[in-house]
Amino acid sequence: MAGGDDSIDVAASRRRMFGAVAVVVPLALVAWLGLYFLTPAIDGAASPVDRLGFAAGWIGMATFLCLLTGVEAVAHERLFTPAINPLAGRESPRLRINLRYLQNTLEQWAILVPALLLLAWYAEDGGQLRAVTASAVVWIALRFVFWIGYHHSPEMRTPGLVGMAMSMLVLAYGVARFGHDLAGWPGAVTPLLIFGGIEAYLVYMSLRAGAGTKGPD
Repeated sequence: MAGGDDSIDVAASRRRMFGAVAVVVPLALVAWLGLYFLTPAIDGAASPVDRLGFAAGWIGMATFLCLLTGVEAVAHERLFTPAINPLAGRESPRLRINLRYLQNTLEQWAILVPALLLLAWYAEDGGQLRAVTASAVVWIALRFVFWIGYHHSPEMRTPGLVGMAMSMLVLAYGVARFGHDLAGWPGAVTPLLIFGGIEAYLVYMSLRAGAGTKGPD
């Protein structure tokens, strides 16, 4: 009888995760578009410094609500449970999930920060700057959905993929704009092609690894 990871039905878990993505993506898109088109234009957006300051405010908000709360969740449970000794291996399932949430949020935060800064830098007016608000609010909301869902079941962490994809798209836009400033369209397309090639290779290697772990039918 298989045990441990060998007992996991990867295909079934993947189907449940993709099903959750299919629900979350349209909701996130509607929320983003609503925030962009239905909220007032941002005042005082003429200066690039002002726009970067506005993005920094949202970065601070995301850090305060999502990253700092994850740090606190781990710190409090360390303080009041047998997991106070990190080397004792006494972490509860709740703490392990919170640790994974914290790590994942830090990883996503590192992508969100330059994405929002570039988005603000290339905004031409207060109307376009609303994209920073929309991206930050949706990212924060998806972080909470990810955290709550993860405590329900591992598959319900899937909304984190949607927030990650949004940050990647925003960052790709900013990088392409910067590359265009440097070297025109070749400068815009080249980093996207390089990233696409790396991503394709990583997917290929993951598929090979998955195929290598399949048990007998």
